[in-house]
Amino acid sequence: MAMSNEEIIFPRAARGRISGATFRGASQARGPVIDQEGREIGPEALGPQGSGFHFEFGNSSANPFANRTREQRMARLDALAKLLDVAFIVPGTNIRYGIDGLIGLIPVVGDLITTAISLWLVREARALGAPWHVTARMLGNVALDGVVGLVPVAGDAFDVMFRANVRNVRMLKRWMDKQPR
Repeated sequence: MAMSNEEIIFPRAARGRISGATFRGASQARGPVIDQEGREIGPEALGPQGSGFHFEFGNSSANPFANRTREQRMARLDALAKLLDVAFIVPGTNIRYGIDGLIGLIPVVGDLITTAISLWLVREARALGAPWHVTARMLGNVALDGVVGLVPVAGDAFDVMFRANVRNVRMLKRWMDKQPR
């Protein structure tokens, strides 16, 4: 005879008892709530009874990801891609580079950091609803940029010239332009 999940989690001998004490529901007070300075927090500061603690970031400016429109999210991705790939110009030339090329100068660790940031861009594209074929191409660009970027000097030059993040955002924009609003 198979046991139910409830019998596995709460065997008959211990049902209703946890470590020798009977369980009191969460609605019963267990003592005063003390803040980190040792002062007692009154029940009016805790909100309605039974609601427990929770954090609300929905309408706060503290949460940078709350309630963004597609256009705002695309603008943020575009700004990050430009910062990573084309934010600066080599003086006296038309060669543009970004912090991807600068951080990539740190052996191995720099390339891992910039690859992680690029993967976050792909994750955001997926959250915007990009299909698998678009995200697969984006992942291919990130993988190529990350692997070739590991080569000491040639990889850094490749990072500056390939601009995987700008390519990925451009690809995502082209896909989004084809979608109905």
